[in-house]
Amino acid sequence: MTLARTHTMPGRLDGIRILIVDDDPDILESIDAALQAEDAETMTVSDGNAAVAACLGDDPPDVVVLDMMLPKRSGFLVLEKIKGREDSPLVVMVTANEGKRHQAYAESLGVDSYLLKPVPLSQLIDTIDELLTKEEAEEEAGGD
Repeated sequence: MTLARTHTMPGRLDGIRILIVDDDPDILESIDAALQAEDAETMTVSDGNAAVAACLGDDPPDVVVLDMMLPKRSGFLVLEKIKGREDSPLVVMVTANEGKRHQAYAESLGVDSYLLKPVPLSQLIDTIDELLTKEEAEEEAGGD
């Protein structure tokens, strides 16, 4: 049994549109590179207003990787705007804030996963993959 993947196989996130929202250029770049390595189609923005615009535009993402502390509009305010609609993207909030109240509030707004920084990129990819698999299974079962 071999666990090594050949480069001819598509990545786990092949064809998945992911919006990465973070105001730290290094974090943005490293998450972007990791997701592209799994064949995701990525877009990056560095403030909350741009995130909302991207999610409500003509070609919205399937998944949003969202920082909590953002210029112009916080991650919470972004969540309020983009969740709760039938075609809402999956949202993985990534934050350095360890407060349980913040996590509970994010969950009340519909966040799909809440990860603390620094997040190992492999964990972020696993989380996105698991959320997509779960969503696909729910759609096939006719639920949501």
